[in-house]
Amino acid sequence: MAETEEKTETAAPTSRQVAAARDFVKRHGKPSRAVVENIGRIGARVVLVGADGALGDVVVASTEAGDALVEAVEDLEPAEWDSETVKVTKIGAEHRRRMAGK
Repeated sequence: MAETEEKTETAAPTSRQVAAARDFVKRHGKPSRAVVENIGRIGARVVLVGADGALGDVVVASTEAGDALVEAVEDLEPAEWDSETVKVTKIGAEHRRRMAGK
C-alpha cells in the first residue's frame, strides 16, 4: 500500500514545473516537443525541444509526473528521440559549453 501512496504523490508535476514548461513553449514556439526520460531514483527528465529547435528540460519526481506534465501544457507534444525530433533540435555553442561544464 505504501508504494501506491508514493506513486500517487509523485504522479503530478508541481505548479512550478508546469509553469516552467509553459514558459518554454511561449518562448520557443508551438508546437514544442517533450521526451520523458527515466533518470533513476531522482525521477525523470522531461527534455523540451522548441519549434525553433531550442533545448530545455524540467526534472520531475517520476515518469508518470513527466507524462502528466506533457498533458498539462497546451502545445507541448509527447515525443521520442526519433529522426524527426532529432532533426529539429538545434544545439548552439552556448548549450554545448553548458553541457561541457564550462
